[in-house]
Amino acid sequence: MDYLFKKYHGLGNDYLVMGPEIPEDFFTPAFVRRICDHHYGVGSDGLLHGPLPSQTADVRVRMYNPDGGEFEKSGNGLRIFTRYLFDRGDITDKPVIIETKGGLVTARVLEGGNLVRVDMGRASLKSEDIPVRGESREVLNEPLTIKDRVFNISAVTVGNPHCVVLLENEKELTPDLAKTYGPLLEHHPLFPHRTNVQFMVPLDEKNIRIEIWERGVGYTLASGSSSCAAATVAHRLGLCGTAVDVHVPGGIIHLDIQKDSSLIMTAPVVKICEGAFSPESLP
Repeated sequence: MDYLFKKYHGLGNDYLVMGPEIPEDFFTPAFVRRICDHHYGVGSDGLLHGPLPSQTADVRVRMYNPDGGEFEKSGNGLRIFTRYLFDRGDITDKPVIIETKGGLVTARVLEGGNLVRVDMGRASLKSEDIPVRGESREVLNEPLTIKDRVFNISAVTVGNPHCVVLLENEKELTPDLAKTYGPLLEHHPLFPHRTNVQFMVPLDEKNIRIEIWERGVGYTLASGSSSCAAATVAHRLGLCGTAVDVHVPGGIIHLDIQKDSSLIMTAPVVKICEGAFSPESLP
């Protein structure tokens, strides 16, 4: 059989979505790596599988990085999956509850699917929640030596782990910085499950800018959960308020930070194409 897919992007972060007609056990690391490969497959920053049945939510989704590993949660992935459900006719413009490995989220399409709003849940800086090795603490603005530099880092979970690196000079914030130090932070012994990495500069009380190194993906143009983590840290450090525009290389993700530390994300989704992945190209 051919393997049907649809492809979307959220501010340049692209995902393939494959439906429930494909059994869950087909999604082996080798299968995922081949489909996400830009030379031997369709090419993407990740793969989503669903809608799948759930006992606790309206639907369930499984999320995979292009390295073949399954991960907990993705803000861009959730926006894309919500738009996919809308395009299938599974949902209207009413809220839908989605089960992920990183917890339950509520999402809703706006403007006919052009925008999607996702309640990403509560952020935590507690070391045991993220997790981060060492004594129990909130990991906020701690010095960490990486290679030839000392960075001030904070760690956050919004269902998946993040390391936010605060920079003072916007001129430092380049893709090369993320590509150089991102992999070293991703694999640092401090993070037993590895981590996503955001290099952040505050612009004013309503705007921050980040460059992103994504766990299992590499340098990426946008990340919803990374934006949530960076906005949380900026707010906790008193650098911004509760309404934050996060400037990522692919565009702007808007976040509203609630009193209980939960985050509501709003950003666009664009459909790229749809097609069928031929079995002869599989490993």
